[in-house]
Amino acid sequence: MEISLLNEIIIIFGLAIAILFISHRFRVPSIVGLLLTGMLAGPYGLAVVSSVAEIEVLAEIGIVLLLFTIGMELSLKDMWQIKKAVLLGGSVQVLVTLLAAALIATYLGRSPGESIFIGFLLALSSTAIVLKLLQERAEIDSPQGRITLAILIFQDVIIVPMILVTPLLAGATGNGGESPLILLAMGILLIFLVIAGARWIVPQLLYQIVKTRNSELFLLSIIFICFSVALFTYSTGLSLALGAFLAGLIISESEYGHQAIGNILPFRDVFMSFFFVSIGMLLDINFFFQQPALIVVIALGVISLKAIIAGLATIVLGYPLRTTIMVSLALVQVGEFSFILSKFGIEYGLLTWDTYQLFLAVSVITMAATPFIIHASPHIADSVMRLPLPKKMKSGLYPVKMNGQTDKIQLKDHLVVVGFGINGRNVARAARVAGIPYVIIEMNPDTVLSERSKDELIYYGDATQEAVLKHVNINDARVMVLGISDPVATRRIISTARRLSPKLHMITRTRYLQEMGPLYDLGADEVVPQEFETSVEIFVRVLKKYLIPKDIIETFMAEVRADGYEMFRNLSRESSDFCDLKLNLSDLDVSTIRVEKCSYVSGKTLAQVELRKKHGVTLIASCRGGQTSSNPDASIRLCPDDVLVLLGTPDKIAEVTGLFVAPDTCSENEDSNKQ
Repeated sequence: MEISLLNEIIIIFGLAIAILFISHRFRVPSIVGLLLTGMLAGPYGLAVVSSVAEIEVLAEIGIVLLLFTIGMELSLKDMWQIKKAVLLGGSVQVLVTLLAAALIATYLGRSPGESIFIGFLLALSSTAIVLKLLQERAEIDSPQGRITLAILIFQDVIIVPMILVTPLLAGATGNGGESPLILLAMGILLIFLVIAGARWIVPQLLYQIVKTRNSELFLLSIIFICFSVALFTYSTGLSLALGAFLAGLIISESEYGHQAIGNILPFRDVFMSFFFVSIGMLLDINFFFQQPALIVVIALGVISLKAIIAGLATIVLGYPLRTTIMVSLALVQVGEFSFILSKFGIEYGLLTWDTYQLFLAVSVITMAATPFIIHASPHIADSVMRLPLPKKMKSGLYPVKMNGQTDKIQLKDHLVVVGFGINGRNVARAARVAGIPYVIIEMNPDTVLSERSKDELIYYGDATQEAVLKHVNINDARVMVLGISDPVATRRIISTARRLSPKLHMITRTRYLQEMGPLYDLGADEVVPQEFETSVEIFVRVLKKYLIPKDIIETFMAEVRADGYEMFRNLSRESSDFCDLKLNLSDLDVSTIRVEKCSYVSGKTLAQVELRKKHGVTLIASCRGGQTSSNPDASIRLCPDDVLVLLGTPDKIAEVTGLFVAPDTCSENEDSNKQ
């Protein structure tokens, strides 16, 4: 039996590797690939795997580890920084989707408990798929990336109350065993007991374990805590997943959370693979082919419904139409947590087998379509923005100019800063110090209101819109700096700004080197590639440590930046001056040495010692009593305990070391004087 299970695990891994490789080539999410693996290997596919029950046990471990890591990754401090987007945007998206889906299900004849549970399933989106795609597109820090992340965080947290409420919904349909009120009371009591007990027990336990510096002991302790709390909650009639989440939340509040996450993640990923494979095994391919048109229509309906409601949540937060469209299209799929929740629905009788099959088929379609929808979202948003829609709809809930001022600003020869993130703040700060007039365009309404209270000249608006650029008097501006992280929006802003103001000098950042050419073609005057500028700055600091002269470093920097960083892109190109300098200075060494009492140099001036003339060594700095003197002159007197910084070849420095060391006779004379 054990060998049979091992054989089937090997088959699953082999199929998964092949399917995931093909999925990667066609940009299909890994989750969809794992689901397809289960469909092929399972009883409704090729039937090469028969130990479905054993695979489901491994899948259950994956669910526990997933909820455990979510609890550990949940940072209440980080959530508080984007609390409005998480709490307001997330709650609007989840609650409105839940209600809309429940009403539709009720209209179609489902029971109240089942209808609400279907709303649970459709309200969640895929954190794994969406975040991976946003990272690949370098849009995590863009407005649409931040709002999408905030809503996904809320969904990840709300899954726990949904799991807790699921048995109550079963009770509402007559399928539950225990009284809903008793179950709810037990859940609340359990949460308080676990949190209160772990506040004192777990931190002390982990502290004693960490003191041993034994990584195996630490890993076993983390797993023990996870499964112990999960089993405890299960024994009280609640779920393993809820207990795992609580255990992760407890550890996240300790100082050992990051180390624990690093140890658990590899195990979680392996067991979660079994979970998605086990879900795929349950999907009946024949069911899909019996009514493909119905499944596709329902999938399109789910995508449309979720897009509209996610867009509504973004509008409530005050963001403009372009951001609203991109956020709404990023959240159209059914999420991986919906699969976890669906298992509880089957367990408590909230889903019939046909409904479950329909849910699985629709979910796979929405997930598979997500990469293509997100890729097309900027083009869809641009097409919608070209429609003759009201300005209020395009700009969001807030006007472009606040505090009653709606006229175009009267600045001239000024600087326009687009985006008030880290880069925008630094540019604005430097402009303020230099006395350069500037104006800021920012799409986060909360940031605009906060900075306006500090008398910052900042305006709310989407800089891709011509009206917004005209409002900040782009025609009379001298320079525009783009510090945003949205590559598509950057291209649109540059194109629009160049058309409005041919003389405007535009400086923009970009994450990747391949973006430089298109941005220059659109009209950018200077493009700063983030990945190469970081390399330049690091290497400049390396050169300084090798004592390369400042003028040579500046020449090298200019040469690197010339022709679009051609030197970094073409490694065969070298600077002969730089290579010669490296060879000339490679033998030099910088060494520190302390002047000992009774040594040869103690009490003598630098001129008397003649370090450079006689020994070929240069004194470049000295430190006495915490005070450092650079490039000391010849009259400086060397005293005991002075720390000297010497420059010279290693052999020359080794020769002069004896001048600073006290002879043995000095210590003998001191001993005799004491006697």
